[in-house]
Amino acid sequence: MQTASAYIIELEEKYYKGQKTSLELLKQLKQSEQSCDEMQSEIETLRNYIIDLKSRIAVYIPVKNDQIDKRVAEYINNYPDRQKLKIMFMRESEGVYQFGSKRVHVKVDKDKINIRVGGGFLSIDEFLDQYTPAELEKLERKDPMKRFSEKVAVSKTIAGRSSSPMSPMPKSPRKTAI
Repeated sequence: MQTASAYIIELEEKYYKGQKTSLELLKQLKQSEQSCDEMQSEIETLRNYIIDLKSRIAVYIPVKNDQIDKRVAEYINNYPDRQKLKIMFMRESEGVYQFGSKRVHVKVDKDKINIRVGGGFLSIDEFLDQYTPAELEKLERKDPMKRFSEKVAVSKTIAGRSSSPMSPMPKSPRKTAI
């Protein structure tokens, strides 16, 4: 009986230790979950911060000692809606830039960027509004995949017409004036 009693006490102690260990592990798990939630929140905050920083990062780095290029860089880097700047200015020399397929001359007057067009000048905003759509269209026409898909569509259309049985239109007799 004493042996059985000692055995039962020993089992109860092991059970108590097991329960204590389980409780301690549950506490640690709960702390880890809280820590994980805090880290997820911090990760989300950092992601938003990175997105914000990316939108502010300089896209255009000016050439040293070129005041026109510095103004162009300021304009581009501070432009509120970068999605509209689909065609970029690429500097060739002081005051001369490539804008898509167009070579333009830029000058700065009283802190305003002006671009030579024909015999006069347009502000950079007016220039972008006027010439960006045309340059984008030119780029689309040069896109080899688009040209290929258009050729395939045209050839399928032509092939479809030539293989379809079409009856020729009856010719109407000509009336002659006497």
